[in-house]
Amino acid sequence: MRETFFADLLAQIAERGRALFPGGRRVPLIGHQPDILDLCHALLSRRGEASGVALADQILNIWSQSDSERKKHFLLDLVADFGPLIAQLEAAVTAWTAQQSETALRAIHAAAEPRRQELIRRLNLAPGGTRRLVSMREEIFTHRKAHPELDILDADFVHLFSSWFNRGFLVLRRIDWSTSANILEKIIRYEAVHAIHDWTELRRRIEPEDRRLFAFFHPQMTDEPLIFVEVALTRDIPDSIAPLLAPDRQAISSTEADTAVFYSISNCQEGLRGVSFGNFLIKQVVEDLRRELPNLRTFVTLSPVPGFAKWLDRQRGAAPTWLTPADGEALDTLRQAGWTNNDEERVRLTAALDGAASQYFLAEKNEHQKPVDPVARFHLGNGARLERLNPFGDTSANGLRQSYGLMVNYLYDLKSIERNHEAFAETGEVAASSAVRSKLRSSTASKGISTQTVVA
Repeated sequence: MRETFFADLLAQIAERGRALFPGGRRVPLIGHQPDILDLCHALLSRRGEASGVALADQILNIWSQSDSERKKHFLLDLVADFGPLIAQLEAAVTAWTAQQSETALRAIHAAAEPRRQELIRRLNLAPGGTRRLVSMREEIFTHRKAHPELDILDADFVHLFSSWFNRGFLVLRRIDWSTSANILEKIIRYEAVHAIHDWTELRRRIEPEDRRLFAFFHPQMTDEPLIFVEVALTRDIPDSIAPLLAPDRQAISSTEADTAVFYSISNCQEGLRGVSFGNFLIKQVVEDLRRELPNLRTFVTLSPVPGFAKWLDRQRGAAPTWLTPADGEALDTLRQAGWTNNDEERVRLTAALDGAASQYFLAEKNEHQKPVDPVARFHLGNGARLERLNPFGDTSANGLRQSYGLMVNYLYDLKSIERNHEAFAETGEVAASSAVRSKLRSSTASKGISTQTVVA
């Protein structure tokens, strides 16, 4: 209700602001078409709030009606024409050199900020401004490969969005079958891990007593989920996804469950890429579930490993010592013949996947000395522990294609989350159970890879 009132209020201010210009126009027209850059300069020069809201609304309306080529030129103009005021910056630096005071330092800070950041702040005052600015950043992704100079503008958006979308502004909601159809339809569309094919499947994920779905919303985007997590309440830690999603599975009472399983986390807004609030989501959901269901003792994920198959295929080409000929044969058989129920072959495949996966998670590092797997970086960065490798976690065609069927469990042990987070942030140390570390082949461990046991 409050969010709707605020949006209506901004719309009224914008409408009344138009009356401040002759003929209801925001600024004098050039020819018969308002020039969007002139409007931006006018927005930065005005002090009146009502006229500013009206101008911001007009600029964003022109933006939304422009084709991709015009949008690209506008973004490039923001980089070229709305940077810092160099003369003011030089004067501020000179003043600081002469007298190193707090006042002079603040003047440097003010002069160094690109004018486009203040422009974006003022555009945000327009009705629906936040949503439209998120869309504007999405357009940057379309053009930044051909125009790397747009990285500067993208950094401005990330800087501002990181403040506007911090945890203090976000609202956590439980999504259930009574939620508006508009939002439920978006949940189906945005699901990025395990596709929801129809409304019946969505209902199976949110209506039973042993299922939950939570999403973060922003007060200025009340019908647009930012990120959501799907939760299964179970009696133990699952090692495969199929039983959790089976159409004919038998639901249990939420009071019978002792484990909450986060089996799908989906970011919904491409324009907020790189703005991290998923860590807050997991921790908030854990706290809410603990209050609702004191019987829950274990909080764990069942996570995909989307880049594992490509990584392993590249490694096989280099014939590493930790991958044996028997491992290669088992993987070839899987690729050619698919999944098998032959116990002997499954043992061989388990050995191959366990050995490769332990190398992937514990030894392989990116340029920042963190794990190469993005899902691992997310959960380990949150303070979770890599608890278990599940070689047959996802036997679907997609699971075979992206990870040779591997899935993993990350455990959110509330007693060690902060310690794990600090160790990962400072040194890149991977918190892993002794069961996972025991899979690391001795030839790798001897090359300086830590095999320290992490006690549960």
